[in-house]
Amino acid sequence: MVHFIVITLLSLLGTSTSTSLTNDALVLASLKQGFEFSDSALHSWNVANLNSVCSWDGIGCADRRVVEVLDAYNNNFTALLPLGILHLEKIKYLDLAGNFFFGNIPAVYGKLTGLEYLSLAGNDLHGKIPGELGNLTNLKELYLGYYNVFEGGIPKEFGNLASLNHLDMSSCELDGQIPHQLGNLKLLDTLFLHANLLSGSIPKQLGSLTSLVNLDLSYNALTGEVPFEFINLKRLSLLNLFMNRLHGSIPDFIADLPNLEVLGMWMNNFTGVIPEKLGLNGKLEVLDLSSNKLTGMIPRGLCSSNQLRILILQKNFLFGPIPEGLGACLSLTRVRLGENYLNGSIPSGFLYLPLLNLAELHNNYLSGILMENSNSNVNPAKLGQMNLSNNLISGSLPSSISNFSSLQILLLSGNQFSGPIPPSIGELHQLLKLDLSRNTLSYEIPAEIGNCSHLAYLDLSQNNLSGAIPSEVSNIRILNYLNLSRNHLNHTIPKSIGFMKSLTVADFSFNDLSGKLPESGQFSYFNASSYAGNPHLCGSLLNNPCNFTTVTTKPNKVPRDFKLIFALGLLLCSLVFAAAAIIKSRSFKKSGPHSWKMTAFRKVEFNVSDVLECLKDCNVIGRGGAGVVYVGKMPSGEEIAVKKLLGFGNNNHDHGFQAEILTLGKIRHRNILLNFVLCENAEYAYTLKVDEKSDVYSFGVVLLELITGRRPVGDFGDGVDIVQWAKRITNCSKEEVISIIDPRLIPVPMDETMHLFFVAMLCIQENSIERPTMREVVQMLSEFPREASQQPSPSSSTSTPDQVAKNLDKKDLHKIKSLNLLI
Repeated sequence: MVHFIVITLLSLLGTSTSTSLTNDALVLASLKQGFEFSDSALHSWNVANLNSVCSWDGIGCADRRVVEVLDAYNNNFTALLPLGILHLEKIKYLDLAGNFFFGNIPAVYGKLTGLEYLSLAGNDLHGKIPGELGNLTNLKELYLGYYNVFEGGIPKEFGNLASLNHLDMSSCELDGQIPHQLGNLKLLDTLFLHANLLSGSIPKQLGSLTSLVNLDLSYNALTGEVPFEFINLKRLSLLNLFMNRLHGSIPDFIADLPNLEVLGMWMNNFTGVIPEKLGLNGKLEVLDLSSNKLTGMIPRGLCSSNQLRILILQKNFLFGPIPEGLGACLSLTRVRLGENYLNGSIPSGFLYLPLLNLAELHNNYLSGILMENSNSNVNPAKLGQMNLSNNLISGSLPSSISNFSSLQILLLSGNQFSGPIPPSIGELHQLLKLDLSRNTLSYEIPAEIGNCSHLAYLDLSQNNLSGAIPSEVSNIRILNYLNLSRNHLNHTIPKSIGFMKSLTVADFSFNDLSGKLPESGQFSYFNASSYAGNPHLCGSLLNNPCNFTTVTTKPNKVPRDFKLIFALGLLLCSLVFAAAAIIKSRSFKKSGPHSWKMTAFRKVEFNVSDVLECLKDCNVIGRGGAGVVYVGKMPSGEEIAVKKLLGFGNNNHDHGFQAEILTLGKIRHRNILLNFVLCENAEYAYTLKVDEKSDVYSFGVVLLELITGRRPVGDFGDGVDIVQWAKRITNCSKEEVISIIDPRLIPVPMDETMHLFFVAMLCIQENSIERPTMREVVQMLSEFPREASQQPSPSSSTSTPDQVAKNLDKKDLHKIKSLNLLI
């Protein structure tokens, strides 16, 4: 019941007929009794000395009377907004923000015409904002947003608040359009309407607010272009329009605003070039134009006066070099230029800037080398993240990489780095993630890497590293992911790695490792594919017992008769192979067509001889890892597809063909017809190896079907399948995926579609060794990068799976469900 006491006493304070300061003090003393405080916040309100009222905490006086100001900010009041305040006829300052007031804003608050400051923000208010507040013509500051949820939009009557210089209605779900009447507020210096549901275009009348210093309309659903009338906003310091649906070019006059310090226009649909003069005003501190469709080059004068702190231009179509001037921009703290088409070298000194804490230049066409730190007076001790992956940077890694003493994430994968990994990398004691994969680094892995004690992720795969795996790796006690695959590492795997309990994923595949695989610790938990491609590695975990006899020869010396023995052995094998093929061929010819067995899963109107007529080179429509696919027309005119295996087995070992028959036999489909071992010329004896990489290829084809909406064969001309067609049309570039995308998938975010296409391209590589494992595919699909801190933009074309499903037929839906099961 505390709020009733407050309202009563406020009324008493406002209507007292006494003119004495003593009576004011008595009213305040009674007010104190109505509050419940857990501390001595009002300890100075000493009723024993009423004459000291003007020195009480929170109390101000003027002309020997207590000023009628009410500041109840940030308390725990829970009630409807009080109506007793209406009796405070001379009140000028009313702050009820940061409480739990609920219900509507009373329209009668419009009668408090003496108010100069009103804040109702941060409560639980709802309903419409009363237009009667437009009667508060003396109001200078108005705050209504944050946690409140209003409907009905911004009252046009707010255009009458001629004295207003600060209007904040952010984060309160306002909808509708911005009323053009706000352009009447000539004294307004701050207009905050961000994080609402406002739509329509930006009123050109806002260009009349020539006193405006701060304008934030971000995170709405605004459309159209930036009004040309904004050219008049010469005092503007902050302009935020990000996360809307604005389009058109960024006007050149933006660069001419003399006081502009912060420009945020990211996640819109802006096109054209960045204004060339941007930054030449010497005051620009923050520039974020990311996630648009901007082209052209980065302006050279962005840091003309060493004021620029944040530069974010990622996810555009920018090309050309990074301006050399940025290499001397000592004020820079965050730079994100990734996912563009930038080329040329990284400016000298850029990565060694003293205040830089984030540098993202990934997914560009940057080349050249990483320079050593040539300025010993500059210490890049603040850099925490560096991402240069997927560029064309070459040369050796600089030894001065140890200068980045605060570095936590270092991503250099997918470049052309060569030479050794510098031992100085062990001085990066704060490093959490290190990815040097897909380069041409050589020599041994430095033992000093074991000094990176905080490392949780280490990927050195797909390089030319050689020598032994240093046992010091086991010193990294929290390492979770270790990938050393596809190098030339030799000797044994250190037994100590097995005792790294934090290590859950490890890959040693396709190296020259040898000896016995330790059976203790984590080794038994790693996937068997983690050891593939190391023929000299043995042990019970590999089903390859270590009972072979080692032949010791002097290093670098070939036995005298080795070449002769090898040649004779090769000749003998060839003769045996040829003889076996001829015998098998003759046996097959003698048996005639009646030895063929055909299994049909429905009644057909053709026989074996009709099928054999299809097996001609001119009828080839596809080639896969297991065989060739032909198309043929039957006597009835029906078209069928025939799969011919490249080899055949016997009753004891059919290389997985029987499993394929059983699987397809369960699929009752009118287009499936199988033959047992169709082989036109009987191409010789051949051992067909069917493994999971064959399934990965098939999975890649399914992904292409989903992306393109096309059948795997038959839509692309003679002898061309979906794989060949997709590679030719896109030149294996994921950015060109838009040229083959199924129109029904247009609502799907384009970056996710390109990511899916990239995974498909990996799956359908011709060399099965280069294809990822299914486990790696699932990881790639599930680890699509999304920034958890970013909320989806109203401008981005997103759809739920259910919405997309409405545009797809049952065949596509079946494939999607299959993918979901696999993922």
